[in-house]
Amino acid sequence: MTTTDAWTSPPRTHRPSAWPGVHPATALSIGALGALTVATWPVVVAGLEPGGHLTALVAHVSGMLAGYGVLVLMLLMARTPALERGVGADVLARWHGRLGRAVVALVLVHAAAALTGWAQLTGAGFVGAAWQVLGMPWLPAATVGTVLMVTAGVMSARAARRRLRHETWHGVHLLMYVAVALSFAHMLAGPDLAGRPALQIGWALAYTYVVALVLRYRVIAPLQQAVRHRLRVAGVQREAPGVVSITVTGEHLRDLAAEPGQFFRWRFLTPDHWSTAHPFSLSAAPTDTALRLTVKELGDGSRDLQALPVGTWVVAEGPYGAVTPARRTRRDVVLIAGGVGITPMRALFESIPIAPDGDLLLVYRARNEDELVFRAELDAIARARGARVAYVLGPDRAALSRAALLHNIPDLVERDVYMCGPPGLMTAVRGTLLDAGLPPAQLHEERFDL
Repeated sequence: MTTTDAWTSPPRTHRPSAWPGVHPATALSIGALGALTVATWPVVVAGLEPGGHLTALVAHVSGMLAGYGVLVLMLLMARTPALERGVGADVLARWHGRLGRAVVALVLVHAAAALTGWAQLTGAGFVGAAWQVLGMPWLPAATVGTVLMVTAGVMSARAARRRLRHETWHGVHLLMYVAVALSFAHMLAGPDLAGRPALQIGWALAYTYVVALVLRYRVIAPLQQAVRHRLRVAGVQREAPGVVSITVTGEHLRDLAAEPGQFFRWRFLTPDHWSTAHPFSLSAAPTDTALRLTVKELGDGSRDLQALPVGTWVVAEGPYGAVTPARRTRRDVVLIAGGVGITPMRALFESIPIAPDGDLLLVYRARNEDELVFRAELDAIARARGARVAYVLGPDRAALSRAALLHNIPDLVERDVYMCGPPGLMTAVRGTLLDAGLPPAQLHEERFDL
């Protein structure tokens, strides 16, 4: 390990956190309350209409929960600022993935239970019941929607997704919106809502509101930003083998209210990239006229960006992400970066406030000197700000072990820790930090590996 300064341990003070948005616990509580309400309603209906089969009740409960789950799925990915900044884009993505699997399971349970219940009621057998059900109003469209939903769910499984290009996966994933549209009439016509106009109107308004959020923040807002800010690529600079920084300039960039540690979804308007939004963090503190992102060659899309023409028009969706200086709760801070995860950490290192007697330390791990990105910049920032930077080189992770971290940072558990890097490394470091006694509230990261 080499450093630009000696390790020190100044005394500590506490500064309260002040960052906007919906707290994750609040979001989960509201979601769970909604699910409980939706699941309880079919039971109430069954109580009012005695004589029903248990299979039919399972079909009704699973169907209502599936419809509610779809609504929540769209809300999680609507990119509303309150959720993005409060919960965090990474947590929303994990919730979306887990809930998506649950919704697909609920849809299949609903279909199987509904067919079984109808077969019990009519005595037509499972195949005969399926044929009769398909002849009912809105059921053919709902069946096609179910097939599309299951297809999107299977393609989104981790094993399948690894084998697909991102563009292919994204296109298949959009089938979920088609599936919802095809199934919506069936939701309103289901026995739990049919004949109850107030409930039908309420259900329709809830879907309308969430769809409006999706259009507002995923379609209209990016187009408005494109027109107002007129972003273009101003320069592409090589930082290390397979790593380039792209500087984007534009107008009225202060209005974006971007912060160090955040990311945008960048859409470069070239024939090869216009259809894909690439999520990249800011690698420098944003200014009134420029934004900088840094890209490592990890696949076809990022490889092509290495030679992006200067002057390319850019549409940037964002900013997103909650790992900003406002998350800080302690006076002293440690930034831990691995590989290209240095990009948001470099922006934070440049800009996170340092108390007069406080300490800011950046620990940067790379396999060798050639893979270090921004070394000259980091050393200059450390000198100018009175901060410290430590370079941890080599394939061995022992330098980031519990013993090594506590030896070099004796007051580790009294600091805020921000970190970003490859999933495997960050999983190991996260476990090490928590095992060392760091309170989870003092660990700030965004994880897209689950």
